[in-house]
Amino acid sequence: MALRELSSLEKYLGLKKPNKYSTQGDKKVPVLQNNNGPPLVGLVTIACHLVKEAKRPELLGDSAEGRAVVQQWLEHRVTKLDGCTKEDTKTILKDLNLYLQDKVFLAGNQFTLADAFIYFGIHPLIVEMPIQEKEQYVNVTRWFDHIQHHPGLRHHLPPLVVLRNRIYTSRHH
Repeated sequence: MALRELSSLEKYLGLKKPNKYSTQGDKKVPVLQNNNGPPLVGLVTIACHLVKEAKRPELLGDSAEGRAVVQQWLEHRVTKLDGCTKEDTKTILKDLNLYLQDKVFLAGNQFTLADAFIYFGIHPLIVEMPIQEKEQYVNVTRWFDHIQHHPGLRHHLPPLVVLRNRIYTSRHH
């Protein structure tokens, strides 16, 4: 999964020459063989490197606070989201739903790497979720739909249909 995400990120960033990746350990941690130095290890480390290589620093946050928030979400993805249990999923989605209550993006007023990798991370959870459960996480669903339509991002993932149900008041019945 992580290798496909990194490949999608490369395409999104417009990097011309695809990198060579391998994995290490039971958790299949991605490794980027770096021509001019030691290998880079870990999803977040490699993703940040690719963003810098593409000269797209705004994807890492547009201020010191923004950069800290992006790093925090990337860390959250790797430590909490990857390999979470069914019980963890509910807590993660509940917390994310609350966080997104008054936000369009995870960090600041623009799309960042945090949005991409949290989207990649929760995609498999949302795919398997019944509609009734999705309705419990309206802010996550709204954010998810917005991010999945971000130009050039969703290379390796199928789009998900997000239903928007109208809520009628009793006098319309």
